[in-house]
Amino acid sequence: MSAFDKYPLGKPAFVTHTLDRAAHLRTNDEKLFALENQRNASAYVIYRDSLLVKQEADGPRVLLGVEEAVKLGANPGTVFLGLRDGAPIFGMGISAAAVEKLMPRDDVAVTELRGMAMQGTVPPEQLSAIAMAKSMVTWHQRHGYCANCGTRTAMKDGGWKRECPSCKAEHFPRTDPVVIMLVTHGDRCLLGRQKQFMPGMWSCLAGFVEAAETIEDAVCREIFEESGIRCTDVSYYMTQPWPYPSSLMIGCSARALNEDIVVDRAELEDARWFSRDEVALMHRREHPDGLFAAHPFAIAHHLIGRWVHGDKDTAA
Repeated sequence: MSAFDKYPLGKPAFVTHTLDRAAHLRTNDEKLFALENQRNASAYVIYRDSLLVKQEADGPRVLLGVEEAVKLGANPGTVFLGLRDGAPIFGMGISAAAVEKLMPRDDVAVTELRGMAMQGTVPPEQLSAIAMAKSMVTWHQRHGYCANCGTRTAMKDGGWKRECPSCKAEHFPRTDPVVIMLVTHGDRCLLGRQKQFMPGMWSCLAGFVEAAETIEDAVCREIFEESGIRCTDVSYYMTQPWPYPSSLMIGCSARALNEDIVVDRAELEDARWFSRDEVALMHRREHPDGLFAAHPFAIAHHLIGRWVHGDKDTAA
């Protein structure tokens, strides 16, 4: 099975849920401590955009025992992610100094998560929990001080809250909403390129939802700002958690009202219209000029594929 086969249409990475989040356990410190010390307690160890993995004969093992993770240098503070088949799963961080000590070893590696997901080396059913671990660990690393008074805060509720001992303010993890959309005009769709894309890659346009803005307004605003295209008939498709560092991709489609593109070069390298037949070749990575669409692990691939196959909601 190829990496492409692991993400069938409608099932991008990070969306398959196999954990019971067991939120009722988060405020029970005694129970959480007992869970963390169970022999079957496991953890995903996060370092920046990467995972600490054990190198084994049948491939990398991404889920480590909690005791095993601590011995490798992971930070003792854990985030309770939930239960999988009754076994507790945690998220843990690891310092740059600890990672440096591991680099000479052959039995462990620190591997970039995006690459592992794209290559299919991580079972898709584990990616949702990994995304949760990455988002939560990153949030704690970036929000150690109270935004209200500047005092060092403490982890509470199994890692799902930080509390200020001085002003008593409570701080909770945030998720940043991002709209990503396929814009169509008749039998063509609008795709763009960013400078950091691989040569030949084109994808859907996207942007953050701003304060006090609806999803529909964000879709229309972002498309106009980046391409000069006015849109209408915005419809929702699906969402994808995106742990870079902690976004929620909101997949939508929209119908264009004009055709003349004015590219915002600060945001995009280029944008253009593609016919359905051409996009079908890009989607299958069979385009004669080597052009291709987004990888199946990303929601953009599924927005495009849905339109290629003639979904009634996006074919207008």
